[in-house]
Order: sequence, then C-alpha cells, then structure tokens
Amino acid sequence: MQSQQNKITQLFEIQYPVIQAGMIWHSGWKLASAVSNCGGLGLIGAGSMYPDVLRENIQKCKQATDKPFGVNVPMLYPNLDEVMQIILEEGVKIVFTSAGNPKTYTGALQKEGVKVAHVVSSTKFAIKCEDAGVDAVVAEGFEAGGHNGRDETTTFCLIPNVKNHISKPLIAAGGIALGSQMKAAMILGADGVQIGSRFAATVEASAHDNWKKKITELNEGDTHLTLKELAPVRMVKNKFFNELEDIYNLGRNTEALVASLGRARAKRGMFEGDMEEGELEIGQVSALIHDVLPVETVFKNLLKEFQQAENPVL
Repeated sequence: MQSQQNKITQLFEIQYPVIQAGMIWHSGWKLASAVSNCGGLGLIGAGSMYPDVLRENIQKCKQATDKPFGVNVPMLYPNLDEVMQIILEEGVKIVFTSAGNPKTYTGALQKEGVKVAHVVSSTKFAIKCEDAGVDAVVAEGFEAGGHNGRDETTTFCLIPNVKNHISKPLIAAGGIALGSQMKAAMILGADGVQIGSRFAATVEASAHDNWKKKITELNEGDTHLTLKELAPVRMVKNKFFNELEDIYNLGRNTEALVASLGRARAKRGMFEGDMEEGELEIGQVSALIHDVLPVETVFKNLLKEFQQAENPVL
C-alpha cells in the first residue's frame, strides 16, 4: 500500500489510514506509540485507566513518538470530566468517543483544537454523529470484540449504508485483521479502518501473555455476543461466560448479571491472565490470528496484504 493522502490521513496527519482501537487493558502507551511510529494512528484506551494512570500513559506516549496519537474514551465510564480535562491539559489533539451521546463533548473539545471521532453501530447513530459535528465517524459491525451494538449489523452491511447517508470521513471497524479485509472495507466506502483484535495480540499490547496466547488459539464460533440487557459485549466462551448463561437460564436476572460482572472480571481475564474466571473480550476475526507479533511486523503484513489483494475482474 502506497502512502497517499485521503480523508483520514489528512484529518489526523498520519501516513496510512489505519487506526488502532483503544481497547481496555490492551492499549497503553507502548502499543499506541508503536502504531503511530509505523505511520498509523495509535489510541490509548482510557476505559481501563484511572485518571492519573491515563495522564502517565499520555506523557510516556509523547516521549515515545513524535507522531500523532489519540485517546479513546468510552462515555459509559465514570470521571469523564476529569478524563477530558487531562486530555486537554496534556495537549492531546485526537479523541475517539464511544458508548454515549456524541454531542456531549464534541463541541468543547473542538474549541480546543481537538479532532473528534465517534464510534457507532448503526446508520441512525452515524447520522446523529454528523449532526453533532464530529470530524469522523467509526462504523463498527457486530463482529467486533468488546462492547457492541444491539442491532447485530455486520460490517459488510453497515459500511455501505452509512456511506450513503453521511459525508464525514468514514472509518470501518469490526472483523478487520488482514490487508485484504482493509481493502474490502475501503471498496465498500470506508476512508480508513480501525483494527482492534489483531493489535491485541502484539508484543506491545499491555494485556497478559496468557490472554495473547489464547487469542491465537481461538476458532470460529468461540466468541459470542451477550449481555444485551446491560451493554452488549462480545466475549470468549469460558467458565465465566457459562456462568452468565446459567443466570440467563434462571430467568435473565439483571441484578445477578451486574453482581457477576462487578468483580472486575475484564481486568481479571485480559490483564491478570485468568482464562477461566475472567471476561475475555475479542472479535470474531480472532479466528484468523495465529501468532503474537511485534506491531511493526503486523503493520508490514497489513500493508503487504493490502497491496497483494486483487480487485476482482468480471
């Protein structure tokens, strides 16, 4: 893939239209800076960081790269005002928001010179993003790992529909780990891609090595979208997942679901390495990930695969 200017590279001042998702327990300064140094856009995942930890990660990322990077902020988490203040104080110029109303912070951030992208799972909310004045829209299909949309719309269906309804730069997410998938997303109308699962299984990701190894062992059907009553999330089927299924079988007791989740399950699984009792969030595309690699190698493979992927001839 040749370095060339398009809507996404111009907007974020990067070399390639590749964004690394700001994943909880994965996306610290090491991962974000490595992706940015390769010419993409690295994102620090604020969702699993206390405010002081976020500030430390931003400061270390600034030391590790002179390229643009950003922060992903899931708006269903606490301390939002404090998080946004830290972002402004540290001079971060790119923010990706998700799981909330795009109007809440977009205007205030843009007044300070910050570019804002918002993650959605439907055309309806993509239109609301455009109305809210965001700089770019991330449309994420339900193949994606972690928190997800309730509509279960796949990336292949979502991207062309969103493209027909908005004029803002469009980033495709969900089910993208190969260069050929990146090319497919851009043929469908995306200006760039956001990749999570492939970057989760990298040397620089801050997740536990047990979890990274587990990602490389997953097959089709090993992940499932659940917890629609609370906030839909795609996770690996393990002992914890089966416990949730048991709660469903007993009558979908929302209080019991909240109690089970409240024991720091995501941290226990992805960060501390408990593969049975922890919550393991990853996308369906994990079935295509067979090794833990340095970010630089992942990036080279992605660009090579993009270049080699042939457009079909009728």
